[in-house]
Amino acid sequence: MAEGGAEGQKLAELLAVGWQLWEELEAGTAPSSGSPAVQDKVRQGMDVLSRANSMVAELDLFSENEDLEEIASADLKYLLLPALLGAMTLKQVGLSKRLEHLESARAHFWSFLKLCKSYGLGSFHLPPAASPPAEEGAESPPRGSPAAVQDKLVAMAASRQAKIERYKQKKELENRLASMKNSVDSGQSDEEQIREFYILQTQKWINTSLEEIESVDQEIVLLRSRGTAKQSSAPPHATSRQVRPPMKPFILTRDAAQNKVFGAGYPSLPVMTVDDWYDQRRRQGVVSGQSTPPGLTDEELQKQQQEKKEEEDDEEALQKARNWDDWKDTHPRGYGNRHNMG
Repeated sequence: MAEGGAEGQKLAELLAVGWQLWEELEAGTAPSSGSPAVQDKVRQGMDVLSRANSMVAELDLFSENEDLEEIASADLKYLLLPALLGAMTLKQVGLSKRLEHLESARAHFWSFLKLCKSYGLGSFHLPPAASPPAEEGAESPPRGSPAAVQDKLVAMAASRQAKIERYKQKKELENRLASMKNSVDSGQSDEEQIREFYILQTQKWINTSLEEIESVDQEIVLLRSRGTAKQSSAPPHATSRQVRPPMKPFILTRDAAQNKVFGAGYPSLPVMTVDDWYDQRRRQGVVSGQSTPPGLTDEELQKQQQEKKEEEDDEEALQKARNWDDWKDTHPRGYGNRHNMG
């Protein structure tokens, strides 16, 4: 279905501007993809490519019910619009909207692959329409089981082989496109060469879209898993810990006399004695009424109580000890020992 009149010319201009912005971004030497100059080009490219893609849908240029031979050679280049739009979407920055950008880009790449599949362009397996969830389904085997390990090894080998094949095709397509680009851009190519050029471009972008979808799916799984982990590790809103009111500062003194002498000198700072503070804390329930006196440990208190008990209850032992001391005072050492005398 050929493009018509002024609308077709406007569509061609939009695609040309979007393609040029994409090539400038790919060949750019900006130190950061988030620089204002780069992001300004990304916004311009997103705008013109989105308008061109909407115009293609309005003109109904492509249909799944027609064959590749029914598409006009001049219209083949518009097949690339969803792929270019997906690639431009991935160049947007913003951590808060990263997941949204990834899902949008994946939808564009998948739409392009689905359209190419309907026209029989390339032999490839169409990926699922939706991105994978954060966690594997319940029907999948356990991660550590032999079946899961075997499936993973098979999938890794198949993915590696597919990447090698795509890389070889990509290099071959790039070489052929480079040799034809100058003649097509200058308008010196005939219709058959133009048709071959854009079919090769489409096959190149098929490989690119498959690689981008694989990379996007991996990043989406990581982002969703990170979000799930943050939600599960979030602390509860209500805590059962009782919050006590903060205590006001005060000065401890031994008695009322020290209270008068060592006071702060101004009424804003409360002053109390040790006994007052102890009584206040006992009324608040912080300390019990039967507690050890300040400055004594439990061991010292037990020792004092034992000494006091010995003094009060063991008068006989005390009297015996006193008599022994008196006897030693009146009898020198060795008294009564007559066995060793000369």
